[in-house]
Amino acid sequence: MSEPVAVEVPAADNSDKAAKKAAEKAAKKAAKKEKKAAHKAAAAGAPSTENSAGDAAADAPESSEADVSQGLYGNLPLNRSENFLSKSYSPIKLLESSLDGKSVWIRGRLHTSRFKGKTGFFVIRHQHYSVQCVLSVGSAVSRQMMKFAASVSKESIVDVAGVLRKVDSPVAACSQQEVELHTTEIWCVSAAEPRLPLQVEDAMRPDQQQASLATAGQEIKLDNRVIDLRTPTNQAVFRLEAEVCRLFRDTLAAESFVEIHTPKIISAASEGGANVFEVTYFKSKAYLAQSPQLYKQMAIAGDFDRVFTIGSVFRAEDSNTHRHLTEFIGLDLEMAFFSHYHEVLDTLGRLFVAIFKGLQSSCADLIATVCKQYPAEPFEFLEPTLRLEFPEAVRMLREAGAEQGDFDDLSTPNEKLLGRLVKAKYKTDFYILDKFPLAARPFYTMPDPARPGYSNSYDFFMRGEEILSGAQRIHDPALLVERAQGFGIDTAKMQSYVDCFKYGCPPHAGGGIGLERVTMLFLGLDNIRKTSLFPRDPKRLTP
Repeated sequence: MSEPVAVEVPAADNSDKAAKKAAEKAAKKAAKKEKKAAHKAAAAGAPSTENSAGDAAADAPESSEADVSQGLYGNLPLNRSENFLSKSYSPIKLLESSLDGKSVWIRGRLHTSRFKGKTGFFVIRHQHYSVQCVLSVGSAVSRQMMKFAASVSKESIVDVAGVLRKVDSPVAACSQQEVELHTTEIWCVSAAEPRLPLQVEDAMRPDQQQASLATAGQEIKLDNRVIDLRTPTNQAVFRLEAEVCRLFRDTLAAESFVEIHTPKIISAASEGGANVFEVTYFKSKAYLAQSPQLYKQMAIAGDFDRVFTIGSVFRAEDSNTHRHLTEFIGLDLEMAFFSHYHEVLDTLGRLFVAIFKGLQSSCADLIATVCKQYPAEPFEFLEPTLRLEFPEAVRMLREAGAEQGDFDDLSTPNEKLLGRLVKAKYKTDFYILDKFPLAARPFYTMPDPARPGYSNSYDFFMRGEEILSGAQRIHDPALLVERAQGFGIDTAKMQSYVDCFKYGCPPHAGGGIGLERVTMLFLGLDNIRKTSLFPRDPKRLTP
């Protein structure tokens, strides 16, 4: 920018002197205005952040002093795996007071930041762990470095180096409350857009607070699920859900079960109903499996004796409720027995007790994290598992004033009422209900030989909601066809299933468990969409 040129005038002329003075004043004013505009333009071109402290730093005049932090901050080039560096990173969850004075590198997302004057504080988050970082202008930290740190947008992935220091008072906003990181380097690995469709802080609020926010309702969170999944609560939910699968798999493997994998594209409805998704299979029609039921039984007929499978099942049910999905993960098992299907019921009871105990011992921190956002009473269960029969449940419901027919299936309100009655009487959130009415069960269910109208079938309940349905299966081909015809099912479309029983098959029983329901009810959550990574329901097919 060129300096204003002063025009030389005769000193004797007072009017000319006044004119000269006015011209110089105007020139200085114009220069000042031009300089201010230049600073504004520079600030507009710099990376922006949504916090006011970052904006203030971006608007500050450029420092003319030497940058003592040059080479210690900035935007890293796009990682194309060109170099294999030996840099060692410390997991945020392991940062504790015993490491006081240790120099570390961490990587995580910029969760929040605030900068004022020569000091800045920012929180780095990774999964459900977080630590506070401090940056102070001094002999090793320049104003330019401070300005860069203030300009990094929330949710950007950054590398931070520094010295870990114990703090005098706990950092309440972070998981690592005993320490903070005194920053010496900060590098942006991947920048997030300055304006996000969902703020992680909003997604972390309890439901009661979210209801008042137009930007953080359930649908908005599901529309922006990738951001929503970053919250500590969701990180905990899906890690606990993974542990349910691991415990299911390990417990059954220890009981000599074999894991199998069954087809998901089938030629006929596996449950014999109309709630199936039809797909084009070359020149014919096929269906998405409602369950692996038929193939579990065929595996038993193939002499595997004890099998389980974990995989997607599909239900074309137009149910927009808190507990229904059109696609969910089924934990299914089938088991041959020697004399009575209660051998299988005993195995299932042990399985769930092992899962619940395992979750309580290995996931205590995850459960606590979820409870911070969604408070719930601890899940209670008995060992051995409480077992009731259907007629007893009917009696309890009637005594409580509910209407319940002897051979009618339980309605959802009656399921919940029964759960409350059982909890009050037996002090458990988990129980087995045996001997369901035959009319309420699938065609392959074995009738009760002693009590007409009932069956050798059962449901398992958690907090008053069904999470497993199972039964002894019919392994006699003639009886199976007779029962199927009573349901109006054409067995010709599943002939290979019927035929497997013609070649000899041991008596067997099993059940199907809904993974998302187990997780939801164990944690006391109010909606199954909270426990489905990318939920599918009648109104949602994306993301």
